[in-house]
Amino acid sequence: MEILDILLSASFWAAAIRIASPLIFATLGELICERAGVLNLGIEGIMVAGAFAGWMAVYSGLGLWPGVAVAMVVGMGFGAVHSLLTVPFGLSQHVVGLGVTLLATSSTYYAYRLALPEVTSPPKITAFQPWEIPLLSDIPLIGPALFSQTPLTYLAFILVGVVSLVLYRTPLGLALRAAGENPAAVAAQGLSVTGLRMGAVIVGSGLMAVGGAFLTMSAFDSFFFEMVNGRGWICIALVVFGAWKPGKALLGAVLFAAFDALQIRVQQTPLGADIPYQIFLMTPYVLSILALIVMSRRAEVPAALMVAFNKGER
Repeated sequence: MEILDILLSASFWAAAIRIASPLIFATLGELICERAGVLNLGIEGIMVAGAFAGWMAVYSGLGLWPGVAVAMVVGMGFGAVHSLLTVPFGLSQHVVGLGVTLLATSSTYYAYRLALPEVTSPPKITAFQPWEIPLLSDIPLIGPALFSQTPLTYLAFILVGVVSLVLYRTPLGLALRAAGENPAAVAAQGLSVTGLRMGAVIVGSGLMAVGGAFLTMSAFDSFFFEMVNGRGWICIALVVFGAWKPGKALLGAVLFAAFDALQIRVQQTPLGADIPYQIFLMTPYVLSILALIVMSRRAEVPAALMVAFNKGER
């Protein structure tokens, strides 16, 4: 009965939406990359770099939105490195992605120690505050959950619609999807597969970094290295769960976040006193794996995903 009460509470769903927000940004970024045919395993490190860059920019005196822009630019920089090595040079996307994660994480650690050599605990910033949308925020259950969030959460949901619109309703989206399905046909139309793929990776990496920046500028008000905590790898799984479609990926992000929010609250019930807390910590991941197994059987992987393309070759 206590679990049912949790599921029917506005605070639970507000927390779930808040936890899902960085996942939405990063999942959209990964989805754009993979739709163009490039697997970006640099997502974990790019999120760490974005979290630090946005926080450090605000701590240095910039405003919150300029801080988000800085985080996105940093992410796009790492995306440019990834795309240069994997698209025109044709290097292994697995190896390059893991290398970018290591590069982004280690360079972030170096920059942190360089900027704050004597600091033992991370300084705090003034983070984004919730915006209550008039009238809508007063709707029972739904209002506090959806319409009393920070601006970055609203932006995440808006971007789901924008990415869907671009992918399925514009010539650019058609070309991008074709680059991940049949790059030879794209080249036959006189379009640059290299340009499309590199652009997708750069833009997608920028969104991943904004997902990281959400953690330091909206969820929390400081930076620490363990804050991303595997969210990047979860986002790769969410792309598969969503069958490479933004709407379904959004559903997957909210579902995982709900599992995560639920395990936190269940630990505080009498049931939580009788079961080791590690069981609760792993529950969202186990349930996500099961959901991924079910959904992935129906998913259609982009045909040219991880397939290098050289113009003139068959």
